[in-house]
Formats: sequence, structure tokens, C-alpha cells
Amino acid sequence: MAKRRDLKKNVNYIASELFAECVAQRVLFPNIDKNELDKVMTEVLNMHADFISRISHTEPGNVKGFYKKFHSDFSNKVNGIIDSIEKLGK
Repeated sequence: MAKRRDLKKNVNYIASELFAECVAQRVLFPNIDKNELDKVMTEVLNMHADFISRISHTEPGNVKGFYKKFHSDFSNKVNGIIDSIEKLGK
């Protein structure tokens, strides 16, 4: 199992990359819907806060199951945000 510190660093890195992608979309595509982009950026920030909080408060007794669920939830959320960013670019 990864250390909590390393897991938090990975969540921070992925969230910052998603946020940077949103900023790049805003700069590179002036015709993009700014309200929708703001919603996606807010979703990235909320995702970051939620998953960092979840790492800090691990369920005692079911650690392995907790982290399996954490990884699947995180992957699903990140993929959903990536899909949202891709839809904005079209």
C-alpha cells in the first residue's frame, strides 16, 4: 500500500494537471463556453478537496477495501472530468 503522503501528492498532481488543462482550454479556444468551463474547474477543485479529505480519514478495520473503493472512485471521477473537458473543446 502506498503511503498517504505519496497518495496525496498523486491526487494533487492530477488535480493540478486537470486544472491547468482547463486554463489552457480557456486561453487557446476563445469561443469556448466559459460558464461550462468554470463548472468543470469547480468540479476539479471539489474533487481535489474531497479525495484529499478521504485520504486523511481512512476507515479503520477495512483499509484494503477503503483504498480499492478510493482508487475506483478516483479513476471514475478523473475520467468523467476528462470527458467533460473534451466535450468543451468540440
